[in-house]
Amino acid sequence: MSDTSQRRAIKNYRNRLVERGMARFEVLGRDSDRELIRSFAKRLAEDGPEAERLRVAVSQGIAGHPPRKGRILEALRRSPLVGADALPARPFEPGRKVDL
Repeated sequence: MSDTSQRRAIKNYRNRLVERGMARFEVLGRDSDRELIRSFAKRLAEDGPEAERLRVAVSQGIAGHPPRKGRILEALRRSPLVGADALPARPFEPGRKVDL
């Protein structure tokens, strides 16, 4: 028995999704949340910095765990200026006199 063209098309579409690292799945929810869930899934599929921020925020909200510490330090260590030994030259100014 051969596949119909529609079945082949669906199979090819799903194979292309897998190649892109995507998956198709079904979710049950309220009808009023349909657009919210679709827009959320669309943002996550873009896989940019905004998607990562959303993943972290939702994961923390669902898990109820406090945010991890040291994330600013991690970001600074990933900076392109790490190891550049750049020291900004600033002129010394004695300041101004203040009456107290």
